[in-house]
Amino acid sequence: MKKTLGVIAMAAVLLAAFTSEQATAQKKMKMKEPIVWAAENIQWEEMKDGPPGVMAAKLWGDRTKGAYGLLVKLPAGFDTPLHFHTNDFKGVIISGTMIHIRDGKEQSLGSGSYLSIPGGDQHITRVTKDAPCVLFQEGSAPFDLKPVAEKK
Repeated sequence: MKKTLGVIAMAAVLLAAFTSEQATAQKKMKMKEPIVWAAENIQWEEMKDGPPGVMAAKLWGDRTKGAYGLLVKLPAGFDTPLHFHTNDFKGVIISGTMIHIRDGKEQSLGSGSYLSIPGGDQHITRVTKDAPCVLFQEGSAPFDLKPVAEKK
């Protein structure tokens, strides 16, 4: 029962994550056939121009050019320096635990957790050492990661 409620809650969060801008972008991409992938058929690739060890599975769009949706797998123990992204993005943690650090405050995000990061927001992303973290991520504009120079 808890697992079913968790799946329903995660589905509700994913549906809520879509804004009218993403809906417009998706309407432009007319679907001719349904797309249904079992987990074992998801095609993971190393994220080009991404941090080492980060894997991605493209669901739609192109994260380097505009609107996109993808699954991201961050390795256990993953740790970024303080950084920001040029554009907003949203995500839902599917498995594992991500630690989101903003203004020195840590927040642990486990399965089913939601995050919405505005462009320009400085933060640190970590993954616990016990397991990788898989998340669904989507945005309406290109995704990047810009390290913030440390103050001397």
